[in-house]
Amino acid sequence: MGTTPTNLVAGDVGGTKSWLSWVQLVWQQPARLVFEQRYTSADFPNATALLQQFLKDAARGKPDKLCLAVPGPVDNGQAKLTNLNWDIHAAQLTAAFGVADTRLVNDFQAAAAGVEALMRDDWRVINPGVVRLGATRVITGAGTGLGVAWMQSDAQGQWRVYASEGGHMDFSPADAQQARLLAWLSKRYAGHVSWERVLSGDGLLALYQWLNEEAGVLGQASQASEVHALALSGNRLANQAITLFCDIYAAWIGNLCVTFKPQGGLYIAGGVGIHLQNWMLTPRFVDIMTAKGRMASVVAVTPVMLVLNPRLGVLGAELLGSRPAG
Repeated sequence: MGTTPTNLVAGDVGGTKSWLSWVQLVWQQPARLVFEQRYTSADFPNATALLQQFLKDAARGKPDKLCLAVPGPVDNGQAKLTNLNWDIHAAQLTAAFGVADTRLVNDFQAAAAGVEALMRDDWRVINPGVVRLGATRVITGAGTGLGVAWMQSDAQGQWRVYASEGGHMDFSPADAQQARLLAWLSKRYAGHVSWERVLSGDGLLALYQWLNEEAGVLGQASQASEVHALALSGNRLANQAITLFCDIYAAWIGNLCVTFKPQGGLYIAGGVGIHLQNWMLTPRFVDIMTAKGRMASVVAVTPVMLVLNPRLGVLGAELLGSRPAG
């Protein structure tokens, strides 16, 4: 790169919000943030329109590189977003903006990379566990959807990040109440109920609606933020919905612990966790998380952290975009 700055536009494109940043990169110096902005994703028909608005707002001309973290599987520079009706093609963005180095990465692949940029005050410890340097790390999080990715350290000590679509695995109920919930959701979603159908903003709203239906009352919320507000105001069914949500979230975290054995740490990201931290930073969450029968000890030694920095995804996109191509 030399001493001439390379201008990178990095973005964390979400089903609800998109966070874009303009950073300048100089060899062996920290990236310098010069402009950033958040947008409501649904305000734009596609990623091209979103980037056009950002470049207009930034008023800095044309960048040298683009790196977008997107919610969905990325294949050969193309992505069809899971919770947003957009198809994104790196080649089309290259043609539209004249930026030869255009990259698409999975949003939780970027979130995993962003862990490297976190400071100690950016997370809270749910379970201290026993940290092993260089061991596998996992990151998951509920937001508009439910993402999962993991990190492995290579022979040179460089972290390699890997995407997955693990949030779309079949939801598994832990007790009779959750079995009734699964039956109700199966009717709503024509048979297949993934973990994301429960552990997401829409999932929290669905839990609240189901509990109201079981109680024979009319719910007062039409979106997840309203359920949260009702719970904070003392609404019994809203609080029950969040408690049930966090119970299921804890079981999901325990499942990832026994699947990956992430002794390097399991990081919980996403806007939902930030808002529900008072329900998650509790002994109840840890008790449910570790309730894995003969594998309880595997979970008990896993370090689990709740990330409170909302810029995690865009930090990861900046880091991945700053690396040499290939």
